[in-house]
Amino acid sequence: MIIPQPPVTRSSMDFPQQADILHGMPSVLSGRLRGLRIFMLVAAGLLVATGLATLYAIGHPAEGGPATASRELARLYPRQLSFAIAGLIALIAVNATSYRTIGRYSFWIFAVVIALLALLAAARVLARFGFHVPMVPQRNNVYQWIAIRIGGYSILTIQPSEFCKLAYVIFLSWYLRYRSNYRRFKVLLGPFLLTILPVGLILLEPDLGTACLLIVMLFAMLFVAGARAKHLAMIVSLGLILSPLVWQTLSPAQKGRITAVLLQDQQIRQAVQRSPILSRILVGRQFNPSNWAQAEGYQLERSKYAIASGGLTGYGFRKGPFIKYDFLVYRESDFIFAVIAHQWGLFGAVTVLGLYATISLCGLEIASHNTDPFGRLLAAGIVIMFTVEVLVNVSVTVGLMPVTGLTLPLVSHGGSSLLVHMIAIGLLNNVGRSRPFTLARKT
Repeated sequence: MIIPQPPVTRSSMDFPQQADILHGMPSVLSGRLRGLRIFMLVAAGLLVATGLATLYAIGHPAEGGPATASRELARLYPRQLSFAIAGLIALIAVNATSYRTIGRYSFWIFAVVIALLALLAAARVLARFGFHVPMVPQRNNVYQWIAIRIGGYSILTIQPSEFCKLAYVIFLSWYLRYRSNYRRFKVLLGPFLLTILPVGLILLEPDLGTACLLIVMLFAMLFVAGARAKHLAMIVSLGLILSPLVWQTLSPAQKGRITAVLLQDQQIRQAVQRSPILSRILVGRQFNPSNWAQAEGYQLERSKYAIASGGLTGYGFRKGPFIKYDFLVYRESDFIFAVIAHQWGLFGAVTVLGLYATISLCGLEIASHNTDPFGRLLAAGIVIMFTVEVLVNVSVTVGLMPVTGLTLPLVSHGGSSLLVHMIAIGLLNNVGRSRPFTLARKT
């Protein structure tokens, strides 16, 4: 597949409009960005520490209880700690390498990730014919992981879709660095072709949350690259028109996650119960509201209970019923924000959100002060990735969005997720510490 590449012209490069920028300006910006980068790195470190502390609390509740006997929960903390150390090493290595050098290898990075996603897709297809790929474990009919085994034992499990997020941002930023050409509608074809392949492979796993994240990142980065809002709105409108067809392709489990958000309201549940047509469309069967809280709505209801029970200050570290008992499924990953609010209350939850806001704001400042088109797009793409993931994850825990499987960056359990987001912080810091180039006036 040949993707059209816009021509490189001097006018298409994002040079400063004024050629006579003061020579002292780069040093002033460098000093300001240095302070922002320190704030960003401290915020990221505190988020990693928060995640480690929460995982330790889940595996070692202060009041004992059934969770104490779970060896799997007790392993969460040391496993995540090992990935945090690996992530720190990767962050330092990425920070020491020019981000433009990484950009020049972006195609090969993206190609390796696509190959791993293709392996997962092949494993799913072969499983239908009775064949099993040893490297690809199947969990709940989902093929999202690749296990590296030695002597029959799995020593490392990676999730390629997590690495795809960052690889996609790097490759798309490198491709979109000729921003002025994207004011034309037909030139948008290339970025969309770049996105179809990873989205399609990720949907085969299936992982609807990550696939939707890539699409959102595509639109946001196209806007940053200079695409017209009306062109993007036309594409979104077309997607909305086709949404009923997309709905029919979703699995019953995926439909149940989406409708669970709508059915949180008691009046809506009663209306659906009275209408066989609505029951068939939304649930796929005759809806029974008395069983809803123990079926489709179980996770959302329990998550909201965990947050509300924390109050203003929470139960305290390693304390509380949602720490002691396994009331909330996936509390170490998808719903870890609810556990944080349960332990530390509204104060702790707002503090965590403030740390994410610090990273996003510092990242936006880094992007706005970088005059290199690739550096600006790369920083903006990383900020978009972080911001969307945080908003979606928190919205899920409070019942505003269906369960997507997106983790809380730097906090949720998952070695691949932690490693990818720490590398992303290293890249963002790398862009921030590079001096913006200027053009001197001709003499």
